[in-house]
Amino acid sequence: MVPGADARRELRDSAVFARLLRELELDGGRFTAVRAPGASVPLPSALPVGEFAWLSVLATGAALSPADVRAPDPAGVAAAYRSDRHLLIDGTAPDVWSPLSRFWPASDGWVRTHGNYPHHAAALRAGLGLDHAADAEAVAARLRELPADRATADIRDAGGVCTTVKRERPERDEDLCRHPLVEISRLDDAPRRPLPAASEDAPLAGVRVLDLTRVIAGPVATRTLAFAGADVLRIDPPRLAEPIWQHLDTGHGKRSALLDVAEESERIAQLLAGADVVVLGYRPAALSRLGLSPARLAHEHPHLVIAQLSAWPGPDSPRGFDSIVQADCGISWIESADGRAPGALPAQALDHTAGYLLAAGIATALRQRAEAGGARRVRLSLRRVAAELLRMPRHASSPQSRSDGEIRTQAFDVAGRRVITVAPAVRWAGSPMTFTAPRPWGQDAAEW
Repeated sequence: MVPGADARRELRDSAVFARLLRELELDGGRFTAVRAPGASVPLPSALPVGEFAWLSVLATGAALSPADVRAPDPAGVAAAYRSDRHLLIDGTAPDVWSPLSRFWPASDGWVRTHGNYPHHAAALRAGLGLDHAADAEAVAARLRELPADRATADIRDAGGVCTTVKRERPERDEDLCRHPLVEISRLDDAPRRPLPAASEDAPLAGVRVLDLTRVIAGPVATRTLAFAGADVLRIDPPRLAEPIWQHLDTGHGKRSALLDVAEESERIAQLLAGADVVVLGYRPAALSRLGLSPARLAHEHPHLVIAQLSAWPGPDSPRGFDSIVQADCGISWIESADGRAPGALPAQALDHTAGYLLAAGIATALRQRAEAGGARRVRLSLRRVAAELLRMPRHASSPQSRSDGEIRTQAFDVAGRRVITVAPAVRWAGSPMTFTAPRPWGQDAAEW
């Protein structure tokens, strides 16, 4: 750990933390006793991933429970960010990557694809003109024949997920950083809506959260809200199963139900009427098509806090995931081990940081709604998170792979499986020492 005085100065002088204090309306005076860990968070990287992670988790704990700020444990932060690597299902670590989710050499560079979901893998093959059963070897051979931009365009046109692996563009990051990291805005008028009575260990007790997100960032946000006592109901489409490891890794404390959002608009409207928060992970075009655009939601349900998460900023963004954003914004070349093949961050850090900060923004918006009324929108993108990381001062050396501190795990029985996973990293004065097991996927009723 950095000595106390130096740690306080580092925390005070951090441009990222100053931004978070401002955007989340936190009292900087409550952090005077907090000791920052500097570069010692064990997430080895050429970029200050560990520092950004720790600051984000610290700010999230303060946003959830502002009265008594507690610093998160550096080892616990790193473990939570790499929770998929600590996850055991019946004693076995799951394989979290599909054979079609990886870097591939093209004829003139590299591309990164994501094929963890079957429909994305099918679209990838279709975009390359391959048979529906084509294996990774066939995909590799086809991509070696194509320029990277052509391969990316063909796969995207077919509904797949792909990007050219690009170099860092500092001017683009500088432009993005002119905009808020956690954007909180008022969309419509409505009376004040006081927060339910909370307790020290559950500051969001009684708050209802409708979770319409998938993969990592959104589920991390709603898992964090559930850890703080919120009643979280996650809705998934019945014809698109979630990978079991992903659900068990981020489903803590939530109920899980199946509902076709496109076909069950009346039931969704009933759930929205009873919710305090809705968390959206669909792209803007899909939100409009489903009648879930933030403007419409604010007009029809002005009591809501509407949290909107996307891979990219802007209304016409393509499909994207953490690994895709890393490749697009230059991180993959910065993390290259040899300068010839692209690399990756030591965790899905854009996802996890976005998830924690989205939860922090939601907590802030709930307080604003209680004090001044009005529908509130919280908006955040993985690319904006990446820009903040790329603009932070870089350390001369990476942190060690281990750090003092306790990695807290917990064992559960879920649908006949023995599951061991790590605790969320966020802390506050009364934060619980245990967390509630994930429910079996899709087995709860879609009701409050």
